[in-house]
Amino acid sequence: MPASAWVSGFHRISGFLLFLPFTAWLLYLLDASLASEQGFRHVRESYLASPIAKLAILVFAWAFLHHFCAGIRFLLLDLNKGIDLPQERYSSYAVFAVSLLLTAVVGFCLWS
Repeated sequence: MPASAWVSGFHRISGFLLFLPFTAWLLYLLDASLASEQGFRHVRESYLASPIAKLAILVFAWAFLHHFCAGIRFLLLDLNKGIDLPQERYSSYAVFAVSLLLTAVVGFCLWS
């Protein structure tokens, strides 16, 4: 499959991940952390300190960053910018590179 097909598929997957599982979890964490000072401390020490939660946050960050970068690419394609085959391939690889690089930065910040 060409790179643009992969970008399109991952754009759909990342949109699904942003909408369904992570929205409920993040809203629960926000509600618990805003309820009281003890709730904030509980969320920070119990949830966000575990490696599994950090991995989930990293997956959420990848989903957001990939969906954002691919969305900008698709908006440019809708405006007939970069529709030639070499530019289209380059923009597909750029979406992967930028989203993975920014996800690595988020991962470094989470674990440092």
